[in-house]
Amino acid sequence: MKWISTSEGAIAGTAAGRAARRQVDPGAGIGHHRAHHCRRIFGAKTLSRPPISRRPPADKPKPAPEPPRLARPRGLLPDLGRIRSTWPVILSTPGWEDFALIDMGEGEKLERYGEMTIVRPEPQALGSRRLPPAQWAKADAAFTGDVEEEGPGRWRFERPLPESWQMRLGNVRFACRFTSFRHVGIFPEQVTHWTHMQERIRAARRPVKVLNLFGYTGIASLLAAEAGAQVTHVDASKKAIAWARENQALSRLDDKPIRWICEDAMKFVAREARRGSRYDIILVDPPKYGRGPNGEVWDIFRDLPEMLTLCRDLLSDEPLDLILTVYAMRASFVAFQELAREILAPRGGQLQSGELVLTEAGGDRALSTSLFCRWQPDGGKP
Repeated sequence: MKWISTSEGAIAGTAAGRAARRQVDPGAGIGHHRAHHCRRIFGAKTLSRPPISRRPPADKPKPAPEPPRLARPRGLLPDLGRIRSTWPVILSTPGWEDFALIDMGEGEKLERYGEMTIVRPEPQALGSRRLPPAQWAKADAAFTGDVEEEGPGRWRFERPLPESWQMRLGNVRFACRFTSFRHVGIFPEQVTHWTHMQERIRAARRPVKVLNLFGYTGIASLLAAEAGAQVTHVDASKKAIAWARENQALSRLDDKPIRWICEDAMKFVAREARRGSRYDIILVDPPKYGRGPNGEVWDIFRDLPEMLTLCRDLLSDEPLDLILTVYAMRASFVAFQELAREILAPRGGQLQSGELVLTEAGGDRALSTSLFCRWQPDGGKP
């Protein structure tokens, strides 16, 4: 097994080495990212038998048709020998000045986001806690309620807290909030991807175009732009786009070339493919399930093959990376590894697959958070 740690000085442009994904939801109403699915249970009611009617029954209104399912890639299996695969790979993020995984265990995790310490459910935290209960009790906020990734819940606050607070990663500042889906606006385990992306952009020494799909609050987009790339950021949620623009202003990066697009990601990449658009780096961070702004339905197990095929076709003649991050932790990274290997085999290159983990501050334990596949060409060319 290959274990790669993100060093504390990995983000370029930091003075003290502050370093180290889903469309996430900045609250109810967010589109694709970590979409909320609720169930309604209607109680039964006993009714007397209605009189027999001689009139023909009225036609029941037909339900609105669901958008057509996208076909999976068809055809013979390509020559898989053209692509070199490395797995399992563990990419770790130890934290930085504004973030730390303080402790974990018994189905929960204790983290510090900027000035806030937070307790949230974490099914992957199966072991015992390192710190005493009194330390956990000092947390500023705790998320309670549904422990499922898409489930609704509520926050419990130990003291009056501001609606939002700021964090910093490298030269990028961003706002954090307590959302109804337990997220706060950043997935810190993805810092290892963002560090790698910035290094690739700077090393290219040429104009680089980045496509960030399911871009959420825009931290990856801002880091890419700060490194010198032209960025297209796509998210189905107007709230997420507004949050990302707020982060752009906080970072004083308003002059950077970023296109903020509120649209269904699948529709966007299909149109870009028809137009012949090309990108050097593509980030794909989809939810398991979600809806687009016009009711489009996203199902990762149904739609990801078509999404990756379109993304492959959007890669430029001199691509740098295609990075997939998946939070469907009940699945296996091997499933996504084999899918990515099949789809990207015609491009050759190298494919790494495994898990993203956070390492505990003051300890040597790791917390698995998500699955990933990272592709890049051999020698910078397909």
